[in-house]
Amino acid sequence: MICLTTPGLLSHECSFPNKSPRFNQFKRRNPHFVIIKSSSEKSENPFPPIKSAKRVVLVRHGQSTWNEEGRIQGSSNYSVLTKKGESQAETSRQMLANDTFDVCFNSPLNRSKRTAEIIWDARKEAMIPEFDLREIDLYSFQGLLKNEGIEKYGEEFRRWQKDAPNFEIDGHYPVRELWVRARNCWDKILCHEGESVLVVAHNAINQALVATAMGLGTEYFRVLLQSNCGVSVLDFTPVDDSESPHICLNRLNQTPKSSIAPTSSAGRKSSKQLIIVCHGNVEATSPNSPDGPMNMLGVIQSQKTAELLLDLKVTSVVCSPRIASIDTATTISKVQEGAVCLGADTVPRLVEMKQLNELEVESIFQQSRTDPIESSFLHPGWLNSFEDQVTTDIWNQSGKAWKSLLDELSDESEGERNLVVVGHPAVHIALIGQCLNLTKEWMGSFHLDAGSISVIDFPYGPSGKGVIRCVNYTAHLGRWSIPVTKSSVDNEEF
Repeated sequence: MICLTTPGLLSHECSFPNKSPRFNQFKRRNPHFVIIKSSSEKSENPFPPIKSAKRVVLVRHGQSTWNEEGRIQGSSNYSVLTKKGESQAETSRQMLANDTFDVCFNSPLNRSKRTAEIIWDARKEAMIPEFDLREIDLYSFQGLLKNEGIEKYGEEFRRWQKDAPNFEIDGHYPVRELWVRARNCWDKILCHEGESVLVVAHNAINQALVATAMGLGTEYFRVLLQSNCGVSVLDFTPVDDSESPHICLNRLNQTPKSSIAPTSSAGRKSSKQLIIVCHGNVEATSPNSPDGPMNMLGVIQSQKTAELLLDLKVTSVVCSPRIASIDTATTISKVQEGAVCLGADTVPRLVEMKQLNELEVESIFQQSRTDPIESSFLHPGWLNSFEDQVTTDIWNQSGKAWKSLLDELSDESEGERNLVVVGHPAVHIALIGQCLNLTKEWMGSFHLDAGSISVIDFPYGPSGKGVIRCVNYTAHLGRWSIPVTKSSVDNEEF
């Protein structure tokens, strides 16, 4: 049964002599600085200026033998890809087969090197091994199983699990060192003349690469998920000849398997999940009739999304009161409730559908001097083109929506709760920022495509820290998805 309610939700090692460094977010004239503080100094590290747009595609290696055993690998080089890992790498190769790359940087460790070789396939351009792309250095922990770590190191191992940025071993702070190393990698990558760059490395280093690119500190370790062979995409856009480029996370952790497949986040199974769905493409609208339905492509996108979500038992769907969002939410709900006749479930599913006014941001855009709807959100960083008042209003409204969604997710009547949220890409970008405890200035640092899916897990419940499982997942769109090395605008290649 579909129940529609209206307003609101009702019913390389780096050493620091004598001092231990602290890493903090930079808030914020330019969000793309990494601040490394000791007790006596503060330094700002802008990225090197670039002459043309550059897209960097990060891939984690496939499953390794030590992944399978649950053994801590760190920067050791004893494990190799399993048959499953080879298969994952082959799937990633197929995923990226239509993409054009100028160069591949890879970690020299066997598991990443082999993954890179499979993905790079018959391409003639050189692969460049980069030692700083190795996995996090974990010193005495490397090679241990989880139970061995607890037995041998006790409190130190628990610190690694619960407070990794402040974890110390053998006189080192591994996560802090990793952040410095990742930041150094960016100078090498951005100084290469290639405009489309593939980087094949590891879980922790890829997390650090994403975070340092966006100006996020070590507290974001284990918050930006990197699954085996997951693909993440960062866009670097030149500002001028002397300034650090604008940086936008175009995609996070697009995996060979479904983005909603059951797995763990931050080491724990998550029973609470927020699935953020951008409504499909909308028909061109007029000033007198701004609330248009989806066009044919948008309808296909919503159907593809509903088909993907059939593998997940959706508890409720919350949407913006705009036509495109309601139609997308209705399609998802109907397919969920048809799970039995579609052979996806053996018992009927009842989905509650609600409207949340705070998810509606199109009216805010209509007050702007900038035309937002036709094509603006198709290119990375589009939100930066709007007046400060517009982004402020969207951000404040998203904060109210975020609180309502967390309240909805906190319903304890069901142990497992999967909440689908449907709306415009702008409000979803702001919701991701709310989850990461950022400010409105970060909104231009994320990109979402029409029809995309982003997933937030809450392994410690809605009152705990959210883990971003994926951002801008589009693999379910099949032939209508855009190759990662192509811009969303006019099929422009990077």
